[in-house]
Amino acid sequence: MRKGVLELCILAIISRSDEVYASDILDRLKEAELIVVEGTLYPLLTRLKNDGLLSYRWEESKSGPPRKYYQITPQGEALFAELTSGWKELIAAVDQLINK
Repeated sequence: MRKGVLELCILAIISRSDEVYASDILDRLKEAELIVVEGTLYPLLTRLKNDGLLSYRWEESKSGPPRKYYQITPQGEALFAELTSGWKELIAAVDQLINK
């Protein structure tokens, strides 16, 4: 369940930007109090890219190695919409159980 939620959060972050660097994703997750380590993030980004949900481009860095910037693909946008709908349904179902 957490894996699906993490995918949703990552797609949400990337979909709201033209492109985003991995450390920016980690920072935004941390701001939301979702602590994720690089060892979890990078394999997930690679899987999302291999599944055609993300693309990336390399940019030279003035201070260190080149940086990989991620963008969401149309297929990724479609999955994001589907996951968002499922998330809202789950919240409604759990709220119904809790509040009865």
